[in-house]
Amino acid sequence: MSLSTKIIPEVNQDKEHILEKIRCFALDMDGTIYLGEKWLDGAKDFLNRIEESGRSYVFLTNNSSKNAEAYVEKLHRMGWKIGPEKIVTSGQATISYLKKYFAGKKVFLLGNPLLQEEFIQAGIVLEERSPEVVVTAFDTSLDYQKMCKVCDFVRAGLPYLATHPDYNCPTETGFIPDAGAIQAFIHASAFRYPDRVIGKPNRDIIDYLEERAGVEKEFVAMVGDRLYTDIAAGKNNGLKSVLVLSGEASLADVPESDVTPHLIFESVREMIPFL
Repeated sequence: MSLSTKIIPEVNQDKEHILEKIRCFALDMDGTIYLGEKWLDGAKDFLNRIEESGRSYVFLTNNSSKNAEAYVEKLHRMGWKIGPEKIVTSGQATISYLKKYFAGKKVFLLGNPLLQEEFIQAGIVLEERSPEVVVTAFDTSLDYQKMCKVCDFVRAGLPYLATHPDYNCPTETGFIPDAGAIQAFIHASAFRYPDRVIGKPNRDIIDYLEERAGVEKEFVAMVGDRLYTDIAAGKNNGLKSVLVLSGEASLADVPESDVTPHLIFESVREMIPFL
């Protein structure tokens, strides 16, 4: 479909009653529910309304700089009490993928200590010197020595996985380089992109989400602020997709995107009347 004939959903409307059929909301976090440790306006009311309507939600984040417990602790600090069963991360989905396809293999993980801890607790063997698989994540503890090491392993031809593709992570003060920017650095030196990227928009994390949520994909809505991850994840994998304009994407980006959301709202607050 050409850009001139592309049909863009009307903002803050659900004329086809799509949300009425949704049983589980898969919610991005950064830029959708909060920025940093600041709630986006109406986000808590939105979560309450989901539960009041007899539906469920999980937080589905590509951000692998933290493990599930860290997200639970963060939300507790922000006044929202949930358990780890509500958190689905690209790190967890990557662990699941490793167990299915690289069982027992030694892994070099370019990731924060919290993610390393999560891998170890899940039974993944981490190896710094002679790994059999390379996994790169959103590593905010990155230094030059680690970059040299990961480039050496990738250059040597080891299987190479990445937790997610995001180039930037939104914060209260702007954007910071994310996992995709790290992958670009590695490509510039080792001339390889990952063999497999697990997180949104790819199928692996959505399959993992379906297992965790226990809800068929057709009854799940992916809600997020990024077209190339959140919305593509929904559109390409059988979920309904809802773009919120509270984070990275603007309305002007939609006509230029390869994917068009089913619905568009200024923020999750504007979704409340439709639940």
